[in-house]
Amino acid sequence: MIGLNEPTEPEAESEIAPPPSHAGELTPQIFREGGWLQQNLGLDHRPEQAHMASAVANAIESDEPLLFEAGTGVGKSLAYLIPGIIRAVDTGRPCIVSTHTIALQEQIDQKDVPICRRFFSGTPEVAQYAHFKSTVLVGKSNYLCTSRLAAALAEKATLFSDAEFAELTRIAEWADKSEAGIRHELSPAPLSEVWELVCADSSGCSRRHCDPNRCFYQRARARIRTSQLIIVNHALLFALIAAGGARAEGAGPDARGVLFPDDFLILDEAHTVPEVATQHFGISLSSYGVDRALKTLHNPRTKRGVLRKRGGLEGAALVERALEASVRFFAAIETSLLAPRPVARLREPSEVEALLEQPLTALQKLLVRLSDKLDDGRERDELLEHAARMKSIQVSIGEWLALADQGQVYWAERGGKRQTIVTLRGAPVDIAPELRRHLFGRGVCVVCTSATLALAGEMAPFAHRVGADDARTGIVLSPFDFERCMRVYLASDVPLPSAAEAKLSVDIIADYVKFCVLRCGGGSLVLFTSYADLRTVAAAIQPALAAANRPLLIQGEALNRTELARQMRSLGNAVLFGTDSFWTGVDVPGDALAQVIITRLPFDPPDHPVAEAQADRIRDAGGNPFNELTLPEALIKFRQGVGRLIRSHTDRGVITLLDARLLAKSYGRLFLDCLPQKSFTRLTRDTREERFVPFL
Repeated sequence: MIGLNEPTEPEAESEIAPPPSHAGELTPQIFREGGWLQQNLGLDHRPEQAHMASAVANAIESDEPLLFEAGTGVGKSLAYLIPGIIRAVDTGRPCIVSTHTIALQEQIDQKDVPICRRFFSGTPEVAQYAHFKSTVLVGKSNYLCTSRLAAALAEKATLFSDAEFAELTRIAEWADKSEAGIRHELSPAPLSEVWELVCADSSGCSRRHCDPNRCFYQRARARIRTSQLIIVNHALLFALIAAGGARAEGAGPDARGVLFPDDFLILDEAHTVPEVATQHFGISLSSYGVDRALKTLHNPRTKRGVLRKRGGLEGAALVERALEASVRFFAAIETSLLAPRPVARLREPSEVEALLEQPLTALQKLLVRLSDKLDDGRERDELLEHAARMKSIQVSIGEWLALADQGQVYWAERGGKRQTIVTLRGAPVDIAPELRRHLFGRGVCVVCTSATLALAGEMAPFAHRVGADDARTGIVLSPFDFERCMRVYLASDVPLPSAAEAKLSVDIIADYVKFCVLRCGGGSLVLFTSYADLRTVAAAIQPALAAANRPLLIQGEALNRTELARQMRSLGNAVLFGTDSFWTGVDVPGDALAQVIITRLPFDPPDHPVAEAQADRIRDAGGNPFNELTLPEALIKFRQGVGRLIRSHTDRGVITLLDARLLAKSYGRLFLDCLPQKSFTRLTRDTREERFVPFL
């Protein structure tokens, strides 16, 4: 990942005091009852929103961290955007807003930002803020680079087979019509082996080589330099932080800022931050990724690749040697660790031989030697980049084999559709020190907000987990009338999870899902904790749904998450089966989502290497891993799942719970206490005909 801007010399710290910000004085007048927001946009006054907006304004004015839970319907986006924009325009300091997914970035950009602009434009007292500039940034690999595209078209005989060239032509035709040049706009999605050679994630895409008026990434970056509001996603945020953050953007080593010098950061959907950060501050190296990196240089089947032009027979031979070594190395990992199970922790330094060490060294030397023969330019930069990639693979393998970092947990996993891809992974056991160093210790305001941060009204567990123990905190509840708009049903006769009762339990869950879905009009979201259960239940009830003309949408099949949610909104009576990612961040208002069915309490597997290592750390400190780790994470996820149902004042619907542990286990009360509607009706298969009464 390359930083947002080209590296520059560190800027000298200015002696001039920054311009004053008026966010603190203007925010109460905007959000108070009868205030400018209510007068000029006709929006309902929400005391909870006003409270949050004031807390955000105070935090960004004082450059202090803030953790703020805002229940569904508070209007948290406007509560942080309006004071954030005022602060950014007044001071010239960029406001970075990060959310969980690209879809949520687009929602902020296309729905919330226009509301802010309309408000400022229609309110004379704050009209000077109406011309703020904003931009959405996604990962560099998502953008098409027109310079690399032109080079690929010119070198088609060297790089591409006939089928790949046809794909390249399709990309070129799309590029002529595209406004943003972002990968997910292209349907069907481009072949990865072709996209890798034309996307912006390369040193070949830079201000030196690209026309800033034509290259999609350079245009996006130019917008960043003049924007007061920059909208990113968490994965990109932490990738950029890992690439150096503000220090990579020309700031000195002690300068303030997270991504840019003297910026400030607002993290929406912040409950996902620990997990996303854990994935980025570690290792992830797959057999597929190594194979792609090598075959980009030379593909033995097609006889094409970067080295065809200059590497000759020597380059081809070195790549083929490395490919053979890669196959043997990852096969050895699979045999030694993954034969009995798909995920296995590495507890001792591995005895697997580093078979790729010598082949990668030889390739790296060749690439550097070839680059030395070229003048400065795009081709030389890309050869050096490939050399750096070979070195990075070497370093990651060496670190993984040696268990080099005592603060990390290392493991291997088998994945892919045919379970043939082996991935070496590493991640911090405790993410708090990393977040403290890279976020909360950067001397600027960092706001974390979500509908689900607290546990039983306490913010301390989340604050401790993210390394923000001294942050200000705040909680406001949802303004929705859940007594009126939500009904909760709990099935008490589903067998408790156990190996002995597994099949019976899933059969009964399938029976309940079929009954509740067919009984309830509108759409139903059915949340699972495993793909195996999802597939079993889907197969069992699909004929009944087809007979009732109810569309069944299934995560993991043809459509991606964004398209599944879009179809659910448009169909009106669809049944969507989802696992992990559908518990959070899915917004389907109205009767298109009239029921959320939770099939099992969302406990993460305790034997995953990260969870296992975290549990070991808690246990070693004299704590209880279930109470301090497993249960809190499940409670947050449960709250998120329940929160999918009511998204507006006019929504109404049913929560159906199919896990009898809610009644049988002592911790069940903690989950029930999370429900915004405190009363519930018990169901059995004998009583459900009479008792299950959905709104539709």
